Amino acid sequence: MNVENRDDTRLKLASRLKEARKAAGLTQGHVAKMVNLHRPTISEIEAGNRRVTSDELKVFADIYDVTVSWLIGETEESLNIDDPRLQLAARELSKLNDDDLERLLRLLASMRDSSK
Repeated sequence: MNVENRDDTRLKLASRLKEARKAAGLTQGHVAKMVNLHRPTISEIEAGNRRVTSDELKVFADIYDVTVSWLIGETEESLNIDDPRLQLAARELSKLNDDDLERLLRLLASMRDSSK
């Protein structure tokens, strides 16, 4: 992979991480606490200025409920951010305090896992 392709891939990842975070109704601060990083680090990642480890990539995918393949641009499955129900959910999630958001995300993960 040449340098130009690496840059494109890094920027695609950064853009999709930001898109997925916003679609999930999360702030950079919320995500930083969830992944045990500082908020400026999340900002650097979303700007494409910091590399993301494979472990971090998996955690982000789990938090945002997207696939790693989508995050890195291998698939075009997308978030339906135009769905009014998702927009409402995102607005409501943004009103929660950090502890309540953590509890809700664990509940959602549990519900998703039990339906598999």
